[in-house]
Amino acid sequence: MDWDKLRVFHAVAEAGSFTHAGDTLNLSQSAVSRQISALEEALAVPLFHRHARGLILTEQGEALNRTVREVFAKLAMTEALLTESKEKPAGRLKVTTTVAFGATWLAPRLQGFLSAYPDVSMTLLLEDTDLDLAMREADVAIRMHPHKQPDLVQRHLMTINWNILASAEYVQRHGKPQRAEDLDQHRLVLFGEYHPPVADINWLAEAGRRPGNPRRALLEVNSLKAILEAVRSGIGIAALPDYMGPETEGLVLLLPELKSPKVDVFFVYPEELRHSKRVAVFRDFLLARLAELA
Repeated sequence: MDWDKLRVFHAVAEAGSFTHAGDTLNLSQSAVSRQISALEEALAVPLFHRHARGLILTEQGEALNRTVREVFAKLAMTEALLTESKEKPAGRLKVTTTVAFGATWLAPRLQGFLSAYPDVSMTLLLEDTDLDLAMREADVAIRMHPHKQPDLVQRHLMTINWNILASAEYVQRHGKPQRAEDLDQHRLVLFGEYHPPVADINWLAEAGRRPGNPRRALLEVNSLKAILEAVRSGIGIAALPDYMGPETEGLVLLLPELKSPKVDVFFVYPEELRHSKRVAVFRDFLLARLAELA
């Protein structure tokens, strides 16, 4: 099979149309179509169902695309390792983590890392779903749970605790809860149904209640940054992770004795990158910065 045709096929399979694939490859729609037709003729099987709304892979096309994705992922991994300097970290590092941790804690600290390693550049992918590291959707991940994929290496980075917070204005108007049961009389700001993959993230709804009988939130928000701003504005009470310490200055700490669930954070990367200098120095940088929180 011709590599150029496979590259075009993979682009079409991912884009779902000749036009979008052509834009990605800087080819005309007709050139893309000819390449696909030639590949189908060479293989003597149809790879796409063609219809008015776009293209759908056939069963044979699905099988070919799975293999092609794996091949290109391995090639990308190999290219990254070959281009990395033996003497010093160099090249692009693709990092993924949750939106909240990435935007609130990680992004403000990256200047220090990139200054220390000027030959390293970075792509930061903030997603509340896990990207596939084995398929090179990212090089490393900072995850709020242990990994489930095979052939991945993980290192425990930190344990997150929660602080229950409200604005001084809210406390002045509504008072302070003295025990968990008092939260029944207060306004809560929670993630609700739409939240990142963090266990017990809405634990404040059930603190001091019978299991399966949670409190209802006055406001549900699918963004930790937005929850912080809502609390700061005086809307209600929320539980926020302790790594947001500087961002929560000026807020009132409530129920400090109340035991909260802990969230273990892991640094995860593919086995193939075990000896990558970029990965090693980024891991060490994170450990050093997180040690400052202790």
